[in-house]
Amino acid sequence: MLKKVLSISGKPGLYRLVAYGKNGLIVEGFADGRRFNAQGRDKVISLGDIAIYTANEEVPLGQVFETIFKKFDGKTLDPEQYKTGAQLHEFFREILPEFDEDRVYTSDIKKVVTWYNTLVNAGFTEFKALEEDEETKENKTEE
Repeated sequence: MLKKVLSISGKPGLYRLVAYGKNGLIVEGFADGRRFNAQGRDKVISLGDIAIYTANEEVPLGQVFETIFKKFDGKTLDPEQYKTGAQLHEFFREILPEFDEDRVYTSDIKKVVTWYNTLVNAGFTEFKALEEDEETKENKTEE
């Protein structure tokens, strides 16, 4: 499911991929439900394609969301608790102890918190499992 959740550079929030249009992607905002055309010149990235650097490997964002979801019993995070860089890094050390502090910036952690809250408020309850199911379906259709 995270494959169809998009972040568009220069636009706040997250967007759901609705369809492929003639000149780009038709997306719908999670916050306002408004649909618009994300054009080819817009930098669009799927949350399913994002991973967090660790000392040994890259951990998919869905797995990080799943860990946060379990740790906080499916509740949203209070952004007031994570205002400073030190607070954000301490939070992320609890979630992903081996994350690479040189390559994962404070702004990246802030995005993870914001995106997690947006997805939970939109009704997402599973992140990792849905991602794996999609990959399994894709592999079966290719065979």
